[in-house]
Amino acid sequence: MRTDERAIRALIERWAEAVHDGDMNGVLADHAEDIVMFDVPPPHEGVRGLDAYRETWPPFFRWQAEGASFAIESLEVTAGDDVAYAYALLRCGTAKELADAPENRLRVTLGLRKEGGRWVVAHEHHSFPLTATGDASEARDDAAAEREVRLLHERWFAGTAARDLDGLTAAIAQDVVSYEHDAPLRHLGVEAVREVCRQGLDAAGDAAVSWDVPDLEIVVRDDLAVAWGLNRVRGAEPGGRIAESWSRGTRVFARRDGTWLMIHQHLSFPYDPATGEARTDLRL
Repeated sequence: MRTDERAIRALIERWAEAVHDGDMNGVLADHAEDIVMFDVPPPHEGVRGLDAYRETWPPFFRWQAEGASFAIESLEVTAGDDVAYAYALLRCGTAKELADAPENRLRVTLGLRKEGGRWVVAHEHHSFPLTATGDASEARDDAAAEREVRLLHERWFAGTAARDLDGLTAAIAQDVVSYEHDAPLRHLGVEAVREVCRQGLDAAGDAAVSWDVPDLEIVVRDDLAVAWGLNRVRGAEPGGRIAESWSRGTRVFARRDGTWLMIHQHLSFPYDPATGEARTDLRL
């Protein structure tokens, strides 16, 4: 085996170990800034650039932390002077998925080029083979869809911090029905929800604001998904103190033309039975 091929094999093995360990820095190491990845989940055009590549991994790490495997079973490398490619089969799945389909493997192809005397990954293509419908394939599809919906939430969280109103509403269906914290009883259509988002960002003024769902749960069946959890909103107040509020949130998604969109949202604060007033000061 050539020296370059040994170096590339070691690079890919480090990458797979970093994925298994949930080590983001290790996953990103030795990857080109303009990397293009065709992943198992959409988007169908792939993700392009190191920042977009980075965003795909947190949902996968959370799924993997539930007991899934990511381990190279076979790896072949061919290297030229400045370009190389490799292909591998990996055991990727939960214990139940691998027990139900013991022969199933994740296929990975990598394209590499040499930059400044070092090899970097410029392209990744991940896929599972199509199989007859059944419990194992359905579970695998649902797990991939769950990662997509988690990634959608991650983009919402980042969009809030960046005050990116377009980003916040990009994954909301045109015909969404949203039960917001405030009146009216329901908000119909994406423009109505966009206005709620705009008012929330405007109310924060110039202060930093963030939103996340630490206990996010997602259930996917076919082309429908339901997500729920406690919404945590944080904002800086004068003097530097961080104000924090919690509420309840349930969101329903439909996969339309291969893209997950939120079609319904229900938000609420608990209320005090003694006064009948909403409680916005409760903490988890």
